[in-house]
Amino acid sequence: MIEKFRFDKTAFWAGKHEDNEERIKNFWFDQSATDRLNAACYLNSVAYNYDINNPPKIDRTFFSMRKHEA
Repeated sequence: MIEKFRFDKTAFWAGKHEDNEERIKNFWFDQSATDRLNAACYLNSVAYNYDINNPPKIDRTFFSMRKHEA
């Protein structure tokens, strides 16, 4: 189960994007790969409006496979 995310107000501050760019990059580099992946999954669930614990299934009929002849 993925935990609820909260906005960390201490990690960012209002200002120019150029001033925040290095801090944002350092914040995400300090996070573990699992934490970054969980955050990406959470953002996808918000963007595409689905339950994070019950993601939609992949429509496998949309893709086709064939053997590549050598």
